[in-house]
Amino acid sequence: MKKTTLLLLFILLSATLSTQKSSLHREDTFTQLLVEGKPFLILGGELGNSSAACTQDIERIFPKLQRMGLNTVLVPAYWDLIEPVEGQYDFTLTDKAIEQARANNLKIIFLWFGAWKNSMSCYTPLWFKTNYNKYPRAITQNGKPLEIASAFSDNVRQADNRAFTEWMKHIADVDKTHGTVIMIQIENEIGMLESARDYSQAANQAFQAPVPEKLMNYLQKNKKKLHPQMLKKWEAQGCPRQGNWQAVFGSDIYTDEIFMAWHYANYVEELAQTARSIYNVPLYVNAAMNSRGRQPGEYPSAGPLAHLIDIWHCGAPSIDILAPDLYDNGFKDWVAQYHLHNNPLFIPEIRLADDDGVRAFYVFGEHDAIGFSPFSIEDGSDSQQAPLVQSYGKLKEMMPLLTQYQGKGVMKGLLFDQENKERILHNDDLVITCRHYFTLPWDPRATDGSKWPEGGGIILKLSSKEYIVAGSGIVVEFAKSTEKASGNAKELLGEDGFKLKGENEQHSYTESKKFQGKRCGLGSVDEIQINPDGSFGYIRRLNGDQTHQGRHVRISVGDFKILHVKLYEYE
Repeated sequence: MKKTTLLLLFILLSATLSTQKSSLHREDTFTQLLVEGKPFLILGGELGNSSAACTQDIERIFPKLQRMGLNTVLVPAYWDLIEPVEGQYDFTLTDKAIEQARANNLKIIFLWFGAWKNSMSCYTPLWFKTNYNKYPRAITQNGKPLEIASAFSDNVRQADNRAFTEWMKHIADVDKTHGTVIMIQIENEIGMLESARDYSQAANQAFQAPVPEKLMNYLQKNKKKLHPQMLKKWEAQGCPRQGNWQAVFGSDIYTDEIFMAWHYANYVEELAQTARSIYNVPLYVNAAMNSRGRQPGEYPSAGPLAHLIDIWHCGAPSIDILAPDLYDNGFKDWVAQYHLHNNPLFIPEIRLADDDGVRAFYVFGEHDAIGFSPFSIEDGSDSQQAPLVQSYGKLKEMMPLLTQYQGKGVMKGLLFDQENKERILHNDDLVITCRHYFTLPWDPRATDGSKWPEGGGIILKLSSKEYIVAGSGIVVEFAKSTEKASGNAKELLGEDGFKLKGENEQHSYTESKKFQGKRCGLGSVDEIQINPDGSFGYIRRLNGDQTHQGRHVRISVGDFKILHVKLYEYE
């Protein structure tokens, strides 16, 4: 009997593991998304909020996404349409999205638009909205009820979780043998507006109560690893080990935000545990940014923001990723905030723009990103010359190579604009100078008065004398450190690529210093394709004018290429 019981448990466990088609694999320096056991980069796009609200739109849009080169589509799931009558569920739209994804060779990330979407409770069913006594709203400091369901209501949480449970059960039933659904986003851009926290009676009682022991223990155990802002807030009070929220974190709106984040995270954790128990795929939450100098309540306060990562990790440990939605300037700074030792980078939303093509290259190269996904993707172009289409095509080719080298410290991302035109990299005794393509003198678009499109890409070191250079709108020069140490001045070139008149006289001092050491040259530059097994397929040799007679490697603005560069030394 005992042996039979153990055998049954083994079979059940094996069946559960076999149905999990996607998972996260964590190493010390990076995290990878695995789909059917293989590393997978999300080349995604998120549908506009209402673009999955009828079957005809889904049928029209999904084939276009395939033509655009996506491998994943992020699709809203609307509570108000799933449970229009309390206790009665309609999964028609979910089924249609899964059906069309399979027909068009796409994976799906579903977004649960449940209790909150962009802070508001606009996707809750009408029966929920109208029964505000049973499903209460958050209250501002001056007593105004908001169209935001209160996270302190058991009724709200139970209703949300009940619908989420039935939806997850349905996904498990229809997808367990296919693995089309590879991730789930729980809620959407959670956060308080108008006030930094909820001032309902239940919220006020919780605010005066002691900070939960679970959080205090977390802070003490992880003190050396806490986010700098969190540590500073706690240290300003003397790092107390107990007390209410103001005693532990101080009396200001940022304490209100910490308090609110804790309760949002606890709410989300309940749904996350539900998902884990039914269909165990990776889970994430997304955040609207605390940008433009706004304070909590002016931006969606207490969402899964970088400076609150410790609160969210402690309160919602079943959530795998805190993900930024990016619509503001300062792209490189924002993504750096969310690529942390305890948080891999996934960008589920970014403003749809032509620059997204090179930005995708940048995050995969610089930050070992899991995925990239412009918002309202159906509005993008499916022309084969569109920047994002070209970008995704090359990144799909490069996936075996990128996933092989993630976390090994041999990849760098490049991203340039009209103000930030250059980046200098050092590899062993090589100095690699990378610039925007328009820093070259011969492209008239550089000086026609128009705004420069961004240029960017990836540099991958294969060996000491072998590199991959890929992307668009970049120029790369390789030199030995001894060459730079010889004091050669930067040359000003004409549109023909030669020095301007008088440059030799102006910089003649550089020739008075005897050159010592070796130089680096371009042995070969080949445009290649990367085959599914990671091997290289030759397209053409680039030389002569295409390398400025061996001076540099370049990819023009508007073109996306993968170049295989071999270097040599001479003296």
